[in-house]
Amino acid sequence: MITKEERVVYGTEDLLTTLCSSVTRVLNVASQSRITYSAMVQRITKVGLKPDIGCFVLFDGGFTGLVVLNFSAEAAMEIYERYMLSMGMPKSELASSFTSDEVANIMGELMNQIVGDFTGKVRGELHTNITQNQPKMLVLNKQVTLSVDTPLDRPEMRRVSFFTERNNIFYLELAIDRTEFIKLHDFEKTEVEDPDALLEREQAAHKAATAPAPAISSDDADELLKSLGM
Repeated sequence: MITKEERVVYGTEDLLTTLCSSVTRVLNVASQSRITYSAMVQRITKVGLKPDIGCFVLFDGGFTGLVVLNFSAEAAMEIYERYMLSMGMPKSELASSFTSDEVANIMGELMNQIVGDFTGKVRGELHTNITQNQPKMLVLNKQVTLSVDTPLDRPEMRRVSFFTERNNIFYLELAIDRTEFIKLHDFEKTEVEDPDALLEREQAAHKAATAPAPAISSDDADELLKSLGM
């Protein structure tokens, strides 16, 4: 039995730290580089999409919130290029501009992996469940303010600065209803899927999709023509 003094309280800053850990965990593996974030967090009064690329995801369930990632063009291109090169794509075939649909699609895919990693940690560490919608990625030339559909009784909003290996900056913004999780008794944490294994599967699928079709020998070709009556 856990006494009152031993109960563990898990609040907004803890959720934010878990989310930041998911961002660095997924992007470190995807870009094969070092992504870091500031030790200082900002309290903000509103969240929004900002130039050059903004991505947002709503989640609901055990608690409700909104996650936003705002990338500069340089940060988005650095992560995109490193990710595609790690997947075996030749540099000559990469998109040359952050406004390309391919860049937006890849950044949206990575956002999906980040939130998936976060929801897995929430399920394992807090024994509650949240569901997410499909990430929306937009190329922007001006700021757009966002609000959560479900009204938040006591909204808490935070912004964290992230840095790529080349020192390009992007930002995470979180809007969430103020909540606390209190540990009632001990339990075993559920393991979250390793991003390395996820990346290996992505690479294998990409190679399979781009692999050339097996060549047909002349004998096989003759047999095929005979079966067609030619």
